[in-house]
Amino acid sequence: MQNLDARDFELPPSTVLQQVTPDHIAIVKIVKSRIIMKDGEKILQIADKIRKKLPYTTVSLRTTAPVCSKTEEFLKQNGIIIQKSLF
Repeated sequence: MQNLDARDFELPPSTVLQQVTPDHIAIVKIVKSRIIMKDGEKILQIADKIRKKLPYTTVSLRTTAPVCSKTEEFLKQNGIIIQKSLF
């Protein structure tokens, strides 16, 4: 997997993006605390910027943290796949 430059998508440089396949980009969040709805809304904004630039791209969230069930459902409804990994 190749890291992408977040500035290409008009995102802050601290945002970590990985090219999984040519048509799949993962937003990487390595945090210890639970991902809550406020985080989910920010993730959706990031995904929208990615989709604006690359409309047919699948966007997923790769994280080590637990995801709140309400947030998990919110992200799934908006087409964001959640991949829990250990890195």
